Amino acid sequence: MTSIGMTGEPGTDTRTHTDADVVVVGAGPTGMLLAGDLAAAGLRVTLVERRSHATGNLTRAFGVHARTLELLDARGLADELVGTGTTLTRLRLFGRLSLDLSRLRSRFPYLLVTPQYEVERLLERRARAAGVEFRHDTVLRALRQDTEGVTAELAPSTGGGAAVRLRARYLVGADGVRSTVRDQLGLPFPGRPVVRSLVLADVRLTDPPEDVLAADGKGDAFAFTAPFGDGWYRVMGWDRRRQVPDGAPVDLDELRGIARRALGSDFGMHDARWISRFHSDERQVPAYRAGRVLLAGDAAHVHSPAGGQGMNTGLQDAANLSWKLAAVLRGDTRDPEALLDSYHAERHPVGTAVLRGSGTIIRLAMARTPLRRAARAAAVRLVTTVRPLSAKVTGTLSGIGVSYPAGRGAHRLAGRRAPDLSLAEGRLYELLRAGSFVLVAPRGAHPAALEISTAPGGVVRATWANPARRGALLVRPDGYIAWARD
Repeated sequence: MTSIGMTGEPGTDTRTHTDADVVVVGAGPTGMLLAGDLAAAGLRVTLVERRSHATGNLTRAFGVHARTLELLDARGLADELVGTGTTLTRLRLFGRLSLDLSRLRSRFPYLLVTPQYEVERLLERRARAAGVEFRHDTVLRALRQDTEGVTAELAPSTGGGAAVRLRARYLVGADGVRSTVRDQLGLPFPGRPVVRSLVLADVRLTDPPEDVLAADGKGDAFAFTAPFGDGWYRVMGWDRRRQVPDGAPVDLDELRGIARRALGSDFGMHDARWISRFHSDERQVPAYRAGRVLLAGDAAHVHSPAGGQGMNTGLQDAANLSWKLAAVLRGDTRDPEALLDSYHAERHPVGTAVLRGSGTIIRLAMARTPLRRAARAAAVRLVTTVRPLSAKVTGTLSGIGVSYPAGRGAHRLAGRRAPDLSLAEGRLYELLRAGSFVLVAPRGAHPAALEISTAPGGVVRATWANPARRGALLVRPDGYIAWARD
């Protein structure tokens, strides 16, 4: 493998010494979940972050979907996180489209509205408890990989001080849309801006909307509001007539005007604790893996904020990658290359689907011509009246409907998300907290008769709570079914 992106010593570095098993670049939610999982698996993990600490209130993500809550439940964090926000069982879009999340077959049949920093707080606590080494105020300046590992050149983010070199077996870039890791690999990030000059703020409302979450687009404006549950509301607005750079001045009067045009009221918004202007792109890297370097979260894909799937998709990337990387590093798999390649094979199509879905929502919201507004009205009627279609939309939006392709001849359940099964030993997602595969089988089933060779590492054995059930399931650490038998 050729050297990539590092100046200095020529050739490749074939030293067997490593400072860490994995270096994770980026301490956002994606990076911290991944680092925490790897450390909990007994691996040495260094987490590199350019910021001195978390971003506090200045975060754009605000919604945690059902599938993400299930993955956090498998780490013992979901119930505490739910206590930090407001749960929404119904989403109303474009005035008439109502999505009923209470029908989701999940322990979490809702959207949790809570600031991103609450998610980061719990993930950071878990990562530190697992032994992750945090290096704040540090940036990746260059990287080089060879057949045995990756050498990362790190430097203080302030610009002063000497650079250091850190040797690891693998490196993961979770460092956002402006990913240095992706740039060092020389990977393209094709796509285009989808919406410019979005205004985002956290405000108080004197007269909150009747719908807990209100979102609509009319004429040249689009806006939505959602409550955090502590008296603060997240409000976003877009004005076709005011397309200015991100750095242009922004104030609450501008957002009030957008809300009045799009939603019919500004709900008496006041006392903004922060307000920002930004733009949104649709981009996706063509390969999530380049040798011993992998990409996750916004470093791999970025899309419009419609649907609130950005942070959720990144966290689900991390849950998919962490157990595979741990199995490879511990020598628990017969084919490490195929297992790591399956990360891209499974998650890249999901990222593409999120780009398309969120792009469709934002384009419907910004519909301007009579023809496009008629198309939006038709789509709303269709989703509202056809229950299977409504179920598909909510399943896709929540992540509950995401599944992975199974091999030829596989059982019909293979690749699908496993629900939180009731077992004699407890709930499935409680058993998944061990970070291992879970084999569910009838009581007394002989292990030799069960095809569990696809499970790297240890397997937690469980039995059905209902003794009448005779089938068997092998559930992956990320809560997807690897194998099944009727």
